[in-house]
Amino acid sequence: MDTEPNSAEEVQRWKEDRERVVRVLEENGLRYYRAGRILPSGTPPEEPYRSAAPPGTPTIRKPKDFDELLLVLLKNLRRAMHPLTHRRRGAVPLTFSSEYDVQDLLHALLRPWVADIRPEEFTPSYAGSGTRMDFLLPAHKTVIELKFVRDAAHAKRVGDELIVDVDHDRKHPDCDTLWCIIYDPEHLIRNPGGLKDLEGDRSSKDGTVSVKVLVLA
Repeated sequence: MDTEPNSAEEVQRWKEDRERVVRVLEENGLRYYRAGRILPSGTPPEEPYRSAAPPGTPTIRKPKDFDELLLVLLKNLRRAMHPLTHRRRGAVPLTFSSEYDVQDLLHALLRPWVADIRPEEFTPSYAGSGTRMDFLLPAHKTVIELKFVRDAAHAKRVGDELIVDVDHDRKHPDCDTLWCIIYDPEHLIRNPGGLKDLEGDRSSKDGTVSVKVLVLA
């Protein structure tokens, strides 16, 4: 949709196909945005992180702390996918159709910034069972849990999965902050704002964890 073909013969057909897709979406109350985002008409897309530096400034402002850096990377995951799914002519495009695909991309983005990244670290047992974290960053006392919304049924229970993750992860001695990332490319979660109720400090006899929730659609 966003990448014009190199061949002049294919450009006109590409334009016609693109206009047809846009028209059908509009007829069904939807609107297409760059990088494959489709949202209900009238819903502004979530803005990617932007530097506070004034226009024309030759340098980019550095994030002031680790949480701000992490927010930059997470909010721009869709933008990072775009050049990999729309590669130059002759190169095989990558797909991000599973939770592991998105986790691998996030892992690659984190590696230049974080020396110690531990994927699938075990959590202490809770209610007689243990589980694995997606990413533990012990130097920053931070855990990242990433959920890929697979279908409508999963969309209904993803909140329950995050509640279980909170209960497990706050028992880990290196988890002071838990980032819950929900990637919902098909916009299957009917009320994404409701997941924000999980945010804040969550305490129990096992400890306290600061929960942050980010829905990427």
